[in-house]
Amino acid sequence: MWRAIVDFWRRLAALGPASPLCDTCKWDYGGACKRPERPNATRCPDYKRR
Repeated sequence: MWRAIVDFWRRLAALGPASPLCDTCKWDYGGACKRPERPNATRCPDYKRR
């Protein structure tokens, strides 16, 4: 059982922190996005990939 727990945590750590969506968003230019979470949003209802 401990081995399964350790494996789970290792896989979770390998994912790393969530990267900001703004870096790859279609609306990441000029003043197109006015959301307060910008530029570090990890969730966004307006997100569209470029």
